[in-house]
Amino acid sequence: MLLRGSLVALAAALVSSVSAISPGFPYGSQKVRGVNLGGWLPWITPSLFDGTGNDNIVDEWTFCQLQSRSVAQGKLQSHWDTWITEADFAAIAAAGLNHVRLPIGYWAWDVSRGEPYIQGQLPYLDKAVGWASRHGLKVIVDLHGAPGSQNGFDNSGHRVGFPAWHTESGAVARTNAIIRTLASKFANNPSVVPIIAPLNEPAGFHSEMLGTIKQYWFDSYGSIRFPFGASQQSNTIVLLHDAFKGLSYWNDFMTGGEPAWSGVAMDVHIYQMFSNAEVARSDDEHISVACSQGSALSSFHLWTIVGEWTPAATDCAKYLNGRGRGARYDGSHDNAPRTGTCLTKTGSGATFSPDYKTFLRKYWEAQTITFEKGAGWVQWTWKAEQADDWSYQAGLRHGWIPQNPTDRKFPGICG
Repeated sequence: MLLRGSLVALAAALVSSVSAISPGFPYGSQKVRGVNLGGWLPWITPSLFDGTGNDNIVDEWTFCQLQSRSVAQGKLQSHWDTWITEADFAAIAAAGLNHVRLPIGYWAWDVSRGEPYIQGQLPYLDKAVGWASRHGLKVIVDLHGAPGSQNGFDNSGHRVGFPAWHTESGAVARTNAIIRTLASKFANNPSVVPIIAPLNEPAGFHSEMLGTIKQYWFDSYGSIRFPFGASQQSNTIVLLHDAFKGLSYWNDFMTGGEPAWSGVAMDVHIYQMFSNAEVARSDDEHISVACSQGSALSSFHLWTIVGEWTPAATDCAKYLNGRGRGARYDGSHDNAPRTGTCLTKTGSGATFSPDYKTFLRKYWEAQTITFEKGAGWVQWTWKAEQADDWSYQAGLRHGWIPQNPTDRKFPGICG
């Protein structure tokens, strides 16, 4: 474990022997425009879970635990083979995008504590990097789930009442070991894998976790920026998440630039549907809120990438809040007040009204214009099942996302 002071001293001592970072993409001068490969290697795709016939299967942990191992293995293997292929990488590049963010769970490397997860994801990570190389795309490798769960959400692999990553014996050490493995694997390939995100969405809203999160960010910095040992730094960017605390919380974190801290970026996820107040906003209010976020993104001291966001403005997408948990928008989630019907807000884009498609285009443009005041954006997600409002691929097909991401129908939408 490296403490903050030790890392600063190490970096300062090395200033004469190392060069400034030279990442595989000109962050800061060229905008990140990308998509997440959601639902490929960790949880998300509803049909996988509906097909089990078991309502108690609500995440990848229970998917592997509560059905025959051979059956679960077969379903996952088929899904990995088909959900994302090289044709998707070709289409992403053809759409004018330059990055993909690839979420992957810790269990791809380590089930040493007897977790029920099925392994087999790593060959697909290798395929993705090869496909990205062939099609001129950059890959952000994102550790999306950690032992014990870093947030308690199903997207961590295990939906639990309270995250245990910071308290479970050995969990943080296991996570650090995986990051060291990732850093070593891609240290010599920054032209294709310029960024490693050491942990997705740790639950900083639980204040008792913040100390562990901060220390883990320091340790991850050491692992990713110095994978060769103390004598040589890598050209790999460390992409930290704001832990749901907002950029202002991190204003004095890893300040100072070269040599004290270099090659650090901040990931923020900006959604407007995970509270009753947000889903009750009007279309114009959603756009106004999106436009208001530019100042914080442009003034932050680290490169700031909005690593998850969506043109959807409701939580109507199937299982977005978790399998069996309904939606706030139609009042079916936790007795939320009903705002409207979900029937016209999600599903197939072929059923969306012209007015709704116009809103999706306006909201998409408002967000991309705003997020490019920072270092750029990575939309969630390339493909979505039964939720075209979340899908970049479907947006291209149905017209609310332009074939060139710099094209604007509403260039003055944010004033």
